Amino acid sequence: MPRRKRQTNTFNLSFLDVMSCGFGAVILVFLIIDHSIEIQIQSVNAEVLSEVNLLEEDIRDGEEGLVRLRNAVSSADLDIVEATGRARVVTEELGRLEALVASLEESDVSETTDLDALKAEINVLEEQIQQLREAAEADGGRSAREFQGEGNRQYLTGLKLGGNRIAILIDVSASMLAPEVVNVIRMRNQSPAVQRGSKKWVQALDTVDWLTAQLPTGARYQLILFNTQARFALPETQGRWLEIADSEQVERAVSSVRNVLPEGGTSLHTAFNFLSELDSKPDNIFLVTDGLPTQGKSTPRKNTVSGPARLKHYRDALKALPSGVPVNVVLSPMEGDPLAASEFWKLAQNTGGSFMAPAKDWP
Repeated sequence: MPRRKRQTNTFNLSFLDVMSCGFGAVILVFLIIDHSIEIQIQSVNAEVLSEVNLLEEDIRDGEEGLVRLRNAVSSADLDIVEATGRARVVTEELGRLEALVASLEESDVSETTDLDALKAEINVLEEQIQQLREAAEADGGRSAREFQGEGNRQYLTGLKLGGNRIAILIDVSASMLAPEVVNVIRMRNQSPAVQRGSKKWVQALDTVDWLTAQLPTGARYQLILFNTQARFALPETQGRWLEIADSEQVERAVSSVRNVLPEGGTSLHTAFNFLSELDSKPDNIFLVTDGLPTQGKSTPRKNTVSGPARLKHYRDALKALPSGVPVNVVLSPMEGDPLAASEFWKLAQNTGGSFMAPAKDWP
């Protein structure tokens, strides 16, 4: 009997050994599989990272190519602007010479050599004008200036940028400092540097910069600032249209707008009526503003103005608009002025213009 017991114990021990070895083998197999999966994952990650690096290199190459292309376009645009300016000068000189020839012919001048020389010079000028016109037509539709928005953004706006005499009216009232009334009050008490840096005002300035950059090179323009009063951005250009081909003057006009601090109320009647100060009627108007006017022809007696009163001021102001001229509105909505968007939209529709309420990151 004792011998049987020993055999039983031996059998139990062997069974446990077998089970232990089997469990160890399973663990070993699991570790081998897990290690294999980890190696595969690392291999896949390395391949993906390599692809990402290649794509990043392609993106960098593409961005460098885009910069070179933009520089080339900017150089071509500048050549077009200069050619347009020369064409205008040549045209004026041609008119002067033709008038001189006509006066000489009327005075019965006997020295035909002078007349022949003048006629030859006129022929040369006419050929130059034709060449400049052909060059301008070949590159037509380009802008006179370049403007690059933040983050290389370029949005379709629907704004109608054509015309030969384009008036840009810029609202410089205090409400252009912020979209909320309480923040307007706060900003008015800040330093000039802080006011100039307000997001709403910076967007308005960038809008003016963008508009001048999109105008056709052969057009003429004028920048008009208004709050309760109206004035030209460049006072020395009082009453006359400016050449968009004169890029230096355009830069001075835009810089002049950027030096302005928004203040006071808003009178659209003053702005629209001021258009009559120009030597000829505009054929396209751009209005950069943030809402209905706070006053009409005269200064109000109260410091506050109701919604119905603002609507009345606005509709009275429309009577001062020149007839048959498209009005394109860029509206930065103001808090507490719900009627502004619908009224300005109707103005754009009725005059054949366009209406836009820009996003915060435009242009």
